[in-house]
Amino acid sequence: MANSQKQHLAVGVDLGAGRTRCVILSVEHGELRFLGCGEAPAKGWLKGRVADPQAISESVQYAVRAAERMAGVAVEAVVAGIGGGTVQGFSSRGVYEFGRPRHIDQSDMSYAVHLASRVRLEDDRLVLQMLPLDFTLDGRAGFRNPKGAVCSRLESNVYVVTCSAREHQALIGAIHQAHLAVEETVFEPVAAAYACILPEDRNRGVALIDIGAQGTSVVVYEGDSLLRAGGVQIGGDHFTRDLSQVLKVSYEDAEQLKEEYGCAILGLTSDSSYIELPSPEGRALRETPRKYLNEILEARAEELFHHVAHEVAKTGMEQSLFEGVILTGGGALLHGMCDMAEAVLNCPARIGLVLGVEKWPGDLDNSAWSTAGGLAMYSARLKSHKEPKRKVPSLVGLVFK
Repeated sequence: MANSQKQHLAVGVDLGAGRTRCVILSVEHGELRFLGCGEAPAKGWLKGRVADPQAISESVQYAVRAAERMAGVAVEAVVAGIGGGTVQGFSSRGVYEFGRPRHIDQSDMSYAVHLASRVRLEDDRLVLQMLPLDFTLDGRAGFRNPKGAVCSRLESNVYVVTCSAREHQALIGAIHQAHLAVEETVFEPVAAAYACILPEDRNRGVALIDIGAQGTSVVVYEGDSLLRAGGVQIGGDHFTRDLSQVLKVSYEDAEQLKEEYGCAILGLTSDSSYIELPSPEGRALRETPRKYLNEILEARAEELFHHVAHEVAKTGMEQSLFEGVILTGGGALLHGMCDMAEAVLNCPARIGLVLGVEKWPGDLDNSAWSTAGGLAMYSARLKSHKEPKRKVPSLVGLVFK
């Protein structure tokens, strides 16, 4: 496959525990354009952790090759997403004493951030991402860009996202086995937020809830600041397992029932109807009220969002999410999830979709592709060393800073 000389390729790979997804974008004249996508069943995971790197490598290779065929290009490097229960976040502060008042330059700001990043980590932890929040000048807080200001004591406040070094290395190795280089690794909900949250949304306070197959990740923003990155050990697979165990059907049949008839909150579907349950050959057909199936899903959805509410409460933003919450990930596809989120979190909720990519396919306009799209957009940012232009209807010029 011949790669065009007039475009830079930006590739993101979402290493989900349910599906592996790849998105290829081109960066032409600073603008983003969709070229291709591919997905494959995810293999090699066990309870959200790497169990078989070779199987993960095969899934990555299959998804990337499918995207290459659609795009008509050859991929050499990707930006990969990291998620799961091993990811943790915390705030850190770095203090730079000048000794006398003087003007702040860029190197001073960088050094203060470097001091904040020098945190002592537990064994098997590494810094995945470090996100500057703001600066404090001689005790005066809240400066986003203090370059040129005068002070004698500069403090930087950053949010540090860490992950398991062993898990991280296993995933990097799996991608290398697929004959691909890794440009960068990014915390998955941060990538999803990059794709589907605009600056004015963050300014009013917003949380992104990425519901994956085996777990849920939460990030909370206020303005340009990431206030928290946390996780909940409940994902889409838990909904399916609940149905499988209670209804006495296989996992595959439970997944199909969830997709066809499921709803996360009672009253949004025809709960008085009956549905036919799959039965092994030779056994009599069984039926159950649709209401019974949805009661099972509703209980799990309510539990999930109560855990999310606990994560949001740690930031003190539970009454300040004026833009509400945005749901991404395959688990958000279950009908009624936004309604349950609004009921439990007491704020607006919507599905997160990729914004600002030219020729983005309509059939990818769902929450399952937000992370892969965001990872590709992050790759574009690395390629161009600046923010690519994003064509957002009625919001020309707005970019994610």
